[in-house]
Amino acid sequence: MRASIDFLLNGERISLAAEDPTRTLLTWLRESRRLIGTKEGCAEGDCGACTVVLAERDAGGRITYQPANSCILFLGALDGREVITVEALKRGATLHPAQQAMVDCHGSQCGFCTPGFVMALYAHYKDERHELGDALAGNLCRCTGYQPILAAGARMQELRKDESAENTARAARLAALPDDSTLIRTGSKRFFAPASLDEFAAYLVEHPGAAILAGGTDLGLAVTKAHRDLDDVVYIGRVVELKAIHPGRELEIGAAVPLAEAHAHLGAIHADIGELLRRFGGAQVRACGTLAGNVANGSPIGDSMPVLLALNAELELQRGSERRLVPLSGFYTGYRKSVLQPGEFIRSVRVPQLAPGARFAAYKLSKRFDQDISGVCAAFYADEREARFAFGGMAATPARAPHAEAAYAKGIDVACNALAQDFKPLSDQRASAWYRLTAAQNLLRKFHARVAPRALLELEL
Repeated sequence: MRASIDFLLNGERISLAAEDPTRTLLTWLRESRRLIGTKEGCAEGDCGACTVVLAERDAGGRITYQPANSCILFLGALDGREVITVEALKRGATLHPAQQAMVDCHGSQCGFCTPGFVMALYAHYKDERHELGDALAGNLCRCTGYQPILAAGARMQELRKDESAENTARAARLAALPDDSTLIRTGSKRFFAPASLDEFAAYLVEHPGAAILAGGTDLGLAVTKAHRDLDDVVYIGRVVELKAIHPGRELEIGAAVPLAEAHAHLGAIHADIGELLRRFGGAQVRACGTLAGNVANGSPIGDSMPVLLALNAELELQRGSERRLVPLSGFYTGYRKSVLQPGEFIRSVRVPQLAPGARFAAYKLSKRFDQDISGVCAAFYADEREARFAFGGMAATPARAPHAEAAYAKGIDVACNALAQDFKPLSDQRASAWYRLTAAQNLLRKFHARVAPRALLELEL
């Protein structure tokens, strides 16, 4: 077992043994390596000024390139990867197409956000899995100069060059990195990155208070915003068993699968799910954040849970070698509390496919279309036997609406009125209680109008 974090930085082999693994990549780049092209704008993964690109090999040996917010990315999560920063893009005096396109299209105004946009463009250049607008949705330009930046994204493709030799060399460097487990102790802190599920499960039984790190899109804020010291962290990003997706009548998504990888599989269940996940966060958030992490976090406004609740999803939990299945509808016991026992973790999320003839819809209401927290999130399911309505932003936990579900067969007005029995929402900076309840009722009406001709047959009481 190693006692170091081993990764590549712009092609250079790095091995860190004495560095705090929960230090953010952004502070390390700027303060320890003086790579100051990467900027801090928000320190919470919201603006994209700190964007870098992570290159790593997938299970088939292919190199993937994903943008990431370095402001909330821990050094320990870099093990086995390559970090590419804006300083590494040009070759001699020749700019990379992503950079040259920004010059050609006058895509930089004050310049503060420019390195982040360039790196988001570079990630899109290397791996075009998103539309250009989606690829840039996680980056904010405070000068509002988006049109020339979008033009630069199109121009970049016209300047495309052959990078096969560079890719081959990168693959060789990544393959040379160690892939065994690593345990790092710095002072009173401990950071464990297991390579197998058995190691992870055993460690968590011995250290039930350890914080589980997957993508870090929420845990990172504990360091950057709450200024917490994380004394014991276990990172699951290297656990192969937790990075698997098993399609079928029931889609099984491992706890360490990033949302970017799960997106297509979930979107195949219903187009609304794909659209909701597209707005879940920017490409940087989806590249790191996980479905299981969103569920485990238990935020009342987590966007994935209403969908999973409406689909009647289950969680596979594990403690040591023991496993159990728990319906998501019975997982939460209160605000950010769950049925998880000490040393127990979410192994996978199991999502049923839609039943034949079933109707489904999902909606997100937020002040900003992209990269914003929901005021209300809702998902609806109906077939000839039952109705399932689930909401986020309406209670202390994401929850179903049992009174509205039972009343649905009596008519849409009765069901909407019943929502007032199911929820007593709070007012906060995102929405008032009145708005939330009214919006939830209107979303149910929208679902009803959308599916009524086919799905609103006689539902049995």
